[in-house]
Amino acid sequence: MSVPTINTITAKPAVLVIFALTYLGVALGHVPGLKLNRTGIALLGAIAITIFSGFPTTTTIGFINWPTILLLFGFFVLSAQLRLAGFFDKVAGDISVQLENPARFLLILMLVTAGLSAFLNNDIVCYVFAPVVATALLRRQLNPVPFLIALAIASNIGAAATLVGNAQDMMIAQVAGLDFGRYVLWCITPVLFALGCAYALIWSMSRHNLALTAPMPASVKPSSRPFDRPHTIKGLVIFGLVIAFFFSSVPKEIIALTAAGIHLASPKFRTEDLLALVDWPILVLFMGLFVVTGVFQATGYGEQAVQWLGHAGVNLQSPSILAVVTAVLSNLINNSAAVLLLVKVVNVAHPPTAYVLALANSFGGSLIILGSVANIIVVQQARELGISISFRDFARLGVPVTLAALGGLLGWVALMT
Repeated sequence: MSVPTINTITAKPAVLVIFALTYLGVALGHVPGLKLNRTGIALLGAIAITIFSGFPTTTTIGFINWPTILLLFGFFVLSAQLRLAGFFDKVAGDISVQLENPARFLLILMLVTAGLSAFLNNDIVCYVFAPVVATALLRRQLNPVPFLIALAIASNIGAAATLVGNAQDMMIAQVAGLDFGRYVLWCITPVLFALGCAYALIWSMSRHNLALTAPMPASVKPSSRPFDRPHTIKGLVIFGLVIAFFFSSVPKEIIALTAAGIHLASPKFRTEDLLALVDWPILVLFMGLFVVTGVFQATGYGEQAVQWLGHAGVNLQSPSILAVVTAVLSNLINNSAAVLLLVKVVNVAHPPTAYVLALANSFGGSLIILGSVANIIVVQQARELGISISFRDFARLGVPVTLAALGGLLGWVALMT
């Protein structure tokens, strides 16, 4: 089925208005007077743009990149199985025994968080790690704020190391048809540089502020799942096979769905328990934004925007400019929404361009709290334990780390090109 373009239909101003309002709502995160969140805003935007664009419903639904959605679903199930098996709680607990040496604890926390985030969903890693780590720090009378911020930043950076670390990079990989191994080889150097800078900056800026000055919150012990060794081994073996098959020519979404199917046929965990841990709002958010950005691009507005930026001296095909624009947009409208917009207007068929887009959105997500979902999760989990992480607290560490990471990325791009 052919997709209508600006040459076959009249680009309607309503499309531009709905697109702008949708992204404005995503940036704000809510609509005054309503209980809508970003997912609801994206869904309403998709509904409105379907009605007013004049496209058939089959066409607007066709803008959804279903391989990306299926790949994401498969990885959510893989992560859910390990979570139910107590794997994440076990790892977080093992890290916490290193608290006798705060510098070593911070290093291990960031390395383990980044490593897990590279292969498992970084949002889930933050969701499980944050309460366990925070409780252990409070009991040792240590200020948990810099460690929790480090957790979020390490998850953002680590997620950029592979094509399955976060939802945005999965989408970029599917749209651009990236090779898993080549991506890792190209990106591992700037990721390690960014992680090293993050550790050095966070420790140097926080080591004199580790004492818990305020009274310890009357926090409730976070619920943890008992460690199930056999099913953890099963989950890790299946996950290892999934990554191994990613180096083959088999479609990635088929590999992930096959693994998810094996877990759904579990003798241990109920289907509803596994599906309850799937991040359905993220899937709906992506589907809604796929429709909104797809119609926006098909009506020609995306091409016009790129041309306008080009005349203004902003060439999105330039890796350095793309890195900066991606980082800025990631903090204005969240990195997921930024990638869904940029992937429609830049040439991701050129692998280095796709690499820069993947790295810059992950690195840029560490700038402020609203930059990534992982940051928001950590802040919310901390708040439930009575720990306040302010915008200023996060930006104080996130801004220098992000600038260093983007500087390393730009240097690597210059070296490689």
